Amino acid sequence: MSVCGQTVGAGSLPSELVVHIFSFLAGPDRLRASAACSHWRECLFYPALWPRLRLSLRVSPAERPRLEFLMRKCGWFVRELRVQFAADNYPSGGGGGAASAAVAGEGVAAAGDGEAPPLCPRWLDLLRTYLELVLCVLSSVRNNRNLQKLSLFGDISILQQHGSISNTYLGKVDPDGKKIKQIQQLFEEILGNSRQLKWLSCGFMLQIVTPTSLSSLSNPIANTMEHLSLLDNHIPGNTTLITAVELERFVNLRSLALDFCDFTAEMARVLADSNHVPLHRLSLLVHSVSIMHKSLDNMPEDENWKALTRNSANLRVYIMAFDVKSDDMLKILKPSIPLERIHFDSYITCVSGAVVDLISKQYDKFLTHFILMNDVIDMSGFPDLSDNRNEDPLVLLAWRCTRLSLLAVHGYTVWAHNLIAIARLRGSDLKVLEVTEESIDFDQGELADQDVDPVHNLIEQVSLGLGRPWHAVMDIELLSVFTEPTRHFYREMQSFSEGI
Repeated sequence: MSVCGQTVGAGSLPSELVVHIFSFLAGPDRLRASAACSHWRECLFYPALWPRLRLSLRVSPAERPRLEFLMRKCGWFVRELRVQFAADNYPSGGGGGAASAAVAGEGVAAAGDGEAPPLCPRWLDLLRTYLELVLCVLSSVRNNRNLQKLSLFGDISILQQHGSISNTYLGKVDPDGKKIKQIQQLFEEILGNSRQLKWLSCGFMLQIVTPTSLSSLSNPIANTMEHLSLLDNHIPGNTTLITAVELERFVNLRSLALDFCDFTAEMARVLADSNHVPLHRLSLLVHSVSIMHKSLDNMPEDENWKALTRNSANLRVYIMAFDVKSDDMLKILKPSIPLERIHFDSYITCVSGAVVDLISKQYDKFLTHFILMNDVIDMSGFPDLSDNRNEDPLVLLAWRCTRLSLLAVHGYTVWAHNLIAIARLRGSDLKVLEVTEESIDFDQGELADQDVDPVHNLIEQVSLGLGRPWHAVMDIELLSVFTEPTRHFYREMQSFSEGI
């Protein structure tokens, strides 16, 4: 071009070459490069550059124009779409304490006369914006037949702040229910139009999934689906999002995530059938609200778990328990569950030492992750799992579970000498040991020794046991597993399911 006397510059490069150059750049760098000239800007949204789109959206009106632009450009061709509605800007005012309303579903009753507790005006604005952003995302991919992975996470923190969202709240921002119905119809359209969908994950998305949603999937797509995740605590009454009969179509599932109360003995029998490929990952959300409205009578018995593991020898299970009573957990934890990860998050009911002891006895060959979080306000102090016991349950857990690689504790008393013992027992194999500073306590003998600083000695001994520097967690707000339990569970469930 230069020899022929034509102008040569960045804008003269052929589109194919610009796209090829852009393919070596990270997303933010592509956006900056596209500002060079109009020609480069036209090349920015070639389908080859955006096979995957992962968005974390603040529920803010300011997000909408940017989201609309991006989804208009990419929604029709993107192959993997992951959208997370972030919870970093939600107000804390308006609905009463988190502890009482959080998981027990007491929010409505607390207001008196059957009325929902009032939400502050900003909460209502956020709910309205949330619905608009969801509509924007779904409408942009409704006709995308190339979509292979769809993951939607909508934790808007109302479970933690105000209890379950009632129709009263939605009625204020969507009086005639048109937006919710439109969202549900768009979701069903996406499923009905899909031709390559292998991964469908929907968590805490505020009634986006209904009991009839999956019927929109054609049999060929259902037969080839590899991952299915349906988690929603806002489903009224004893309604389930998927039945055992519907599950029979999903013969190729490798991973599954459901509310525990929806995972029945009949479902276990379907998955154990020889016509079904072996299941590798099963994530179950045990929620006190679900147990309150549904029944544990239909849950899998030990023989069902045995049959399932015979067909799925490599199956591993991940359980998240929100404020579940210890008596219920003792019923749920069957001996033949191949439990690899368990996460307790409590607002009202604390986990008992008997539950921890049972876990260490039954799942010593599988358990790798153990998380124990407690936000119960008790002026008498944190509960002591080792109270009236010869051996501390957490020490026994570290001793018995030789594959343990992650242990996180807050809101339960962890004695310093027991923490040292745990570090020595598991050593460098314990990759993560997170214990909050306020959970650690010392024996009177340790405190009485004037020659030794008990805190410095604890840090030194635990560090020696682990073979690396260690410190207690000083600020609980920095521990995402505590501040954002649902988001943590959903993120971990995704990586757990992908790690087959």
